[in-house]
Amino acid sequence: MVDETSIFIGASRKPDDSYQRAEELLLRYGNRHGLVTGATGTGKTVSLQVLAEGFSNAGVPVFCADIKGDLSGISMMGEAKDFLVKRAEQVKLDPYQFQEFPVIFWDLFGEQGHPIRATISEMGPLLMSRLMNLTEAQEGVMNIAFRIADEEGLLLLDLKDLQALLANMAERSDQLSARYGNVTKPSVGAIQRTLLVLESQGAANFFGEPALRIADLMRTTRDGRGAISVLAADKLMMNPRLYATFLLWLMSELFEELPEVGDLDRPKLVFFFDEAHLLFEDAPKVLIDRVEQVVRLIRSKGVGVYFVTQNPLDIPEKVLAQLGNRVQHALRAYTPREQQAVRTAAETFRPNPDFDCATAITQLATGEALVSMLEDKGVPAMVQRTLIRPPSSRLGPITPDERRKIIAESPVAGQYDEAVDRESAFEMLQKKTKEAQDAEAQAKQQNSGGSRWTIPGFDDVLGTGNRRSSNRQTVAEAAIKSVVRSVGSSVGRAIVRGILGSLAKGR
Repeated sequence: MVDETSIFIGASRKPDDSYQRAEELLLRYGNRHGLVTGATGTGKTVSLQVLAEGFSNAGVPVFCADIKGDLSGISMMGEAKDFLVKRAEQVKLDPYQFQEFPVIFWDLFGEQGHPIRATISEMGPLLMSRLMNLTEAQEGVMNIAFRIADEEGLLLLDLKDLQALLANMAERSDQLSARYGNVTKPSVGAIQRTLLVLESQGAANFFGEPALRIADLMRTTRDGRGAISVLAADKLMMNPRLYATFLLWLMSELFEELPEVGDLDRPKLVFFFDEAHLLFEDAPKVLIDRVEQVVRLIRSKGVGVYFVTQNPLDIPEKVLAQLGNRVQHALRAYTPREQQAVRTAAETFRPNPDFDCATAITQLATGEALVSMLEDKGVPAMVQRTLIRPPSSRLGPITPDERRKIIAESPVAGQYDEAVDRESAFEMLQKKTKEAQDAEAQAKQQNSGGSRWTIPGFDDVLGTGNRRSSNRQTVAEAAIKSVVRSVGSSVGRAIVRGILGSLAKGR
């Protein structure tokens, strides 16, 4: 069940307000990225659902986040509700068929889907620093930590590995500073405290093994449809920095692992980045540059990235310029910033002489959008005021029982459910510490044993034999004990031998 060339999005208005022209996304330009924007409640989630359904039917795997739980309905058959049937008639969707789609549920916390994990090493120092909101000095220490891990063969898999390495670095900060630069105990301590906060927020569930295999996000069914991986993100949004860092890591992994394929008839994977503003808020320039680079180059890997956000101003200009397929829902224009957002959105479209784009953005009804997709030769089409088609799957969330059934029947069931804790930096550093402690104890014992000696007949005096019943001691005993305590050099030992010899003869 594979659509061959395009995804039907909806029908655009004619000047007489009727809907006639079909607006479509050409699959051969699906890897040219896209943008879905609009205020809350204007229909962004439905547009995302329609696009995900279309890509799936075209045999393209999809990854998307379910921020409120509404998108989970894509896994169940749609229902013939009056307003949906009416919408289908308006856009001339005939026949309007209901479907359920192949969905794999994922959850960083392992509660509403299969657990997703990544190792600390895979995340890298830049993303870890971003996740932890480190200062420049602390980020430098983080880079040194990863360098030491590489040079000393320490696997950084989970949070306790990184914590153990940082503690080890603090212990030998003077030695490391001489080689790598300033490694201060206060900076290490600040990073450790941040790691504790991450751990309390549930990030420990994300770091570890088995790590997510990219191939499991690129599955297709026997009938040729692409699997839709849905990330449960309602709880994850309580830690928005973790959410944004995870999605950026995933996008980077796709970029690094997938081979170059050039332009294909359809993408190999489509990646929807919902609440995209979280990626760019307070992000350092080096991170934004990295995102721009990935977005610009990942299309040659056959991956399309679609940002979903409320305001087009949330996306940096250099990234925005890479997004060729646009769906713009209604925006409010009450404040100066909102008015600027409307102007920015209007200016990014190819004008349509039939209406004023900036005015139309503020007048769009729920379910309507300004749509401009890439046409032949990759040129943006003239913007059209479009009524978005109704989805074929369920509109709204599924029940917990339905979710559990889908998870149990998932093609990856059992692969990620149990965490694996193999030997890594934590265990290796513990082993080194124990070996050092054992060696130190053995050295002390050897030093202590080498200086102990006894002379027959003088055990009582030296305290190595039977104790006298009285605590009193003779002058000679006191002198001998005093001399014994001074033993430590060859001269001292010679003196002791001489004195003991004289006393023995005198007695």
